[in-house]
Amino acid sequence: MQAASGLGDHTSRAPAARTCALSIVTTLYRSQAYLERFIAACAEAAQAVGVDGDYEIVCVDDGSPDNSVEVLRSLREVYPQIRIVELSRNFGHHHAAVAGLQCALGHRVFLIDCDLEVDPRELVTFWKTLEEQNADVVYGYQEMRKGGLVERLAGGLFWRIFNMLSDTHVPENVITERLMTSRYVDALTSLGDKHLFLAGMMYWAGFVQIGLPVAKGQRAGASSYTLRKRLSLLVRAITSFSAVPLYVCIWIGVAALGMASVNAGYVVVRKLIHPASTLTGFPTIVALLTAMFGFLMLGLGIVGLYVARIFVQTQGRPLFIIKNIE
Repeated sequence: MQAASGLGDHTSRAPAARTCALSIVTTLYRSQAYLERFIAACAEAAQAVGVDGDYEIVCVDDGSPDNSVEVLRSLREVYPQIRIVELSRNFGHHHAAVAGLQCALGHRVFLIDCDLEVDPRELVTFWKTLEEQNADVVYGYQEMRKGGLVERLAGGLFWRIFNMLSDTHVPENVITERLMTSRYVDALTSLGDKHLFLAGMMYWAGFVQIGLPVAKGQRAGASSYTLRKRLSLLVRAITSFSAVPLYVCIWIGVAALGMASVNAGYVVVRKLIHPASTLTGFPTIVALLTAMFGFLMLGLGIVGLYVARIFVQTQGRPLFIIKNIE
């Protein structure tokens, strides 16, 4: 058992010493019900690609409130390849994934969620594609999003908005599961972003990346990704990879100034032509002022988001803290 604290500041991270052929990395949050089947399927997949005995399963406990860690400890008697990385609290899925990638010691790294929506035995297809295409990354995507109509529409809208506003294009319906070479993982974990949006970071990093269609099933139980978390992720993604909202604020300001100038000119000219007339259009002026005030507050809010990003980035705090490694 090894304890470590204060980890996660990867801005100057050196490449890990590779000691095995494959690392299977997953994160844990309320995952107790899936772990036994997940670990067994991972062992089968590792054997199928020819690395039986020369692999590890890195399980990052993201402050899970259930007994996921205890279940893993019991499973280690059968599967000694399990490595348990316990974070000091819940930092979030993306932070936990980066922790797992940093701790991975394999020459190839397979990132996968443990909820069994994607069968770990899909690794066989990922492995074959990586070798045949001589790629650095094989990522999974859904040809048709799972779930109900609202979930499918919301997911599609998420990626359309992101790609419309961002300079980094991310394929729609991309999923967590991907097989990566160690050099790609080292490059990815050296980026130094404090506000993590892994999908964007993964494509910004470059390298040769190949997409692979994957059928994704429905998990048992409710997802921990609530609507609030999804909206928060969208805001984080846009503000991390796009300055377009700031430019929109500028153009709104220009348009507001133009409208105000035109209205002021109209009032002055009308008064000069008809000195005896009374000023009209007061309700219109009030409505315009109210709208401009709303736009102003919106613009300040958007600027505030970017200032907050700068503040967090310059604090220098680690992305996560590892409490214990077994």
